[in-house]
Amino acid sequence: MLLKSSASWDGKAYAAYPAGKPELTLLRITIPPHTSLPWHTHPMPNAAYVLSGSLVLERKADGLTKHLHAGDTLPEMVGEAHRGVTGDQAVELLVFYAGTPGMALSHQAD
Repeated sequence: MLLKSSASWDGKAYAAYPAGKPELTLLRITIPPHTSLPWHTHPMPNAAYVLSGSLVLERKADGLTKHLHAGDTLPEMVGEAHRGVTGDQAVELLVFYAGTPGMALSHQAD
């Protein structure tokens, strides 16, 4: 088993899945070296698997960080502004989202 969790990486318990007909989405995402993603939130539970590279996650509210490397998994935050920052190498992720049809996977945070 790669991951089993009822809470995001910061320890906050997931409240519920979105109401409605389920729609699963799996993305392969490549983030270039020396990149800071925009601050964003997710409206649904999701999980990531790091295929290659390393990534530092940052929570906007208080600067809490988590370091991820190839082979690591991550239960993502829901409704909390956060971002990923890469170092000298690109990062490749598989990200699984549990949403509903038409639901945005993320929203840019202020």
